[in-house]
Formats: sequence, structure tokens, C-alpha cells
Amino acid sequence: MVRKSKGFRSRTRKKLRKKPRERGLSPLSPLMYEYEKGDKVHIVIDPSVHSGMPHPRFHGRTGEVIGRQGRAYIVKVRDGGKEKKLIVGPEHLRPQEQPEMK
Repeated sequence: MVRKSKGFRSRTRKKLRKKPRERGLSPLSPLMYEYEKGDKVHIVIDPSVHSGMPHPRFHGRTGEVIGRQGRAYIVKVRDGGKEKKLIVGPEHLRPQEQPEMK
């Protein structure tokens, strides 16, 4: 019998795949964006960048920046009934658009 693999990226064949037109170098704009404490961010994993990648379970989640650790950000995310702190690189974060107040 063959042993089942249980690696970090197991069962993510479709989740961590780029579409054909998105392949190649990632844009630099996510790296240059500075997040402040309290900002809401979306976690969108860039599969071509392995460093600072959160667990694929958190792909598509929204969290709140609570601090920095080196060049990465500490993001608070609710998972089930618990709050978890993730250390995520800036290439895996997208800012949440805030609705304009009128």
C-alpha cells in the first residue's frame, strides 16, 4: 500500500494554482503597500511565492492586521470559534476596500 501524503500543500491542486494568463512574475504593487495596525485585509495566497505563505485553510479569509514581524504582518483571523494569529508575507495580502461614508 502507498502512504497518504500529509504535507503543507496536500489537497490544494486547484486552490494553489494560477490561471494561464496569471503565470510568471507576480506584480510588485502588493509588496509596496503598507498596512497599518487595525487594517482589514484579505488573505489571497500567491502560490509562486513560498515564503510567508499561510496555511491553505486560510485562503480567501479576511482578517485584521495587529502588528509586524520583520517584513511580514501578523493577522488575526477567526477560525471556527477561535481567533488565530497568522504570520503572513505581504505578497499574500490584499487590502479590503472600505465603503465611502457620505
